[in-house]
Amino acid sequence: MTDSTPAERGISNRVVFRCDLSEARVATRILRAFLAEQGLDETEQFNCELCLAEACNNAVQYATAAGRNAPISAEVNCHTSNVEMRVIDHTEGFTLAARAGSIDPHRENGRGLFIIQSLMDDVQYYRCDGTNILTMRKVRTRQQHRPEHDAAAATLEDARRQIESCQQTISGMARELCFRSESLAAIFRCCTELGRTSDLEGFGNRLLNDLLHLTTADWFVLRLVPVGGAQLEVFVASAPELRTEPLVLGQAPTADASSELLAARKRRDVEFDARRATATSEPLRAIGPAANGIVQPLLFNDKLVGTLAIGRREADAPFSALQAEMIRTFSEFMAVQVVNARHLEEQVHARLVAHELDIAHRIQRALLPRSLPQLAGFGLAANWESARQVGGDFYDAIPLNDHSLLLVVADVMGKGVPAAMFATIMRSLLRAMAARSHHPTRLLKRLNELLYEELSSVGMFITAQLVFVDLQRRQLVAASAGHCPVLLISGATVRTLRVTGTPLGILPNTTFRQHTATFASPAGLLLYTDGVTEALNPAGELFGHDRLAQWLTTCAQLPLSAEAVRDQLAAEMLRFRGATPLRDDQAFLVLAEHSPVPRRTLPSDEPRSEFSLVAPGLEDAAGVVATLPPVT
Repeated sequence: MTDSTPAERGISNRVVFRCDLSEARVATRILRAFLAEQGLDETEQFNCELCLAEACNNAVQYATAAGRNAPISAEVNCHTSNVEMRVIDHTEGFTLAARAGSIDPHRENGRGLFIIQSLMDDVQYYRCDGTNILTMRKVRTRQQHRPEHDAAAATLEDARRQIESCQQTISGMARELCFRSESLAAIFRCCTELGRTSDLEGFGNRLLNDLLHLTTADWFVLRLVPVGGAQLEVFVASAPELRTEPLVLGQAPTADASSELLAARKRRDVEFDARRATATSEPLRAIGPAANGIVQPLLFNDKLVGTLAIGRREADAPFSALQAEMIRTFSEFMAVQVVNARHLEEQVHARLVAHELDIAHRIQRALLPRSLPQLAGFGLAANWESARQVGGDFYDAIPLNDHSLLLVVADVMGKGVPAAMFATIMRSLLRAMAARSHHPTRLLKRLNELLYEELSSVGMFITAQLVFVDLQRRQLVAASAGHCPVLLISGATVRTLRVTGTPLGILPNTTFRQHTATFASPAGLLLYTDGVTEALNPAGELFGHDRLAQWLTTCAQLPLSAEAVRDQLAAEMLRFRGATPLRDDQAFLVLAEHSPVPRRTLPSDEPRSEFSLVAPGLEDAAGVVATLPPVT
């Protein structure tokens, strides 16, 4: 190993320290103080200190296992015309290139060497077994006369060389400053335009056309990943031939993958050159046989938003490091704008949906009976609460004459707008048919025929409970389409009337059964949806049918009006649920007797209702009514 140390003897200072970053910083500060004593100006001191710090830090960080126990040496030798610095390390060593190339701003490796070769006039690296020497030389631009060492003045050639170097540096800095200024101006201009419009496509076109001008490129294509999608679709492009088919993501990278897919999968920029491209399905070939450029992925929080491909149609010099950095900056900025635009669109859509749901909620409430019919000696009250703004539970009470009425409680499977729509349709159909027939089983059969096709096409169904009540005869007939049982108060007891049946929309042709019953005085009825019995408390317990029947039995001992029963049941449901949010719609209908009503028989000449208590097919051979036994 030869050493090119000048023959002139200088003044030197040597610091030996342990393989430790904190001691490396102390050594660097000691050597900078020595340089100040030798007359170097602030700029020279800073440049030398920075290079020494990078060299010493690398010597510590990359030391071998054995080298961590060996001391590191840093030495400065000041001459009249230059400064020579040496750092002896115990690393694996590296091969020093003639000149460091451009560095990746996203990586730390290579930054130290790039700084050293940029600031020093001569850098040499000598590798030995376990011990290496990094030599850095810097020409002094200003020397102070030191009588004791007879320092000579800088030569005219040295001064000229330093002036040229400074001019080149200033010129490069001016070009970079101008370039960055134009880039910022383009970004600010596009931001201002985007603030006045929601046209993301127009914004992308303007921004990328500015990028073409700044990088002296002549084509671009921006692809975006749709929300919830798994492909790259062309969003904007500088030429029609670049609007190619979407590129499917999610497949393993192959040698035949296009440049845009490679950039998306590897999450880093990929160079494109049509002359060397091997992918048979390369969409960027449409630009021309000599096209070249860069494909940059658009990332937001490490999530792929899209890709930006930009380049030149004719083979030319590759993008400079500054241009490549600017393409990366524009890509990052574009990714943020795309995410912001989508977020804003989602917010606007959510507000519109919320507004429409609020309107639907008010309409649905308006469709519920504004007032319930009140018959002599009996009162009606109802309660409705939706788990969402709109729901599928509803109730109705249709008066048939002055002493009979049809009570309805139904539950459309699901929640939200679709359930509310079917609830509205069923209510309208039922009111239209009740004017012609009072028979619960016939009504359910006809409703199923009318709604089956629409319900089955969307995979929905409806459970319903219909109860015809004749208050004069003190009789009722209940028919169910898979709904909750009816609770009947007769005297001081509560009976559960269970009637099986298939929900509407399950089978195209189905028949329904009925349950007939009479009731003593005082009398009452409770019809409800499963949201009542399936309500949960904070402990995860269901309210349940038995709890409801027991609660109603307590109410039967008291002379309560229908409104009082409704209010107390609503309060009991709220007390039971506590802070647990409502998970299903709730609706219930209460019929309660104010005072005993004397029972009388109809004279033979008094007109009777069209309704018959005996359903077809439920008579035995002797003509006796076959009723389902009540379950208590």
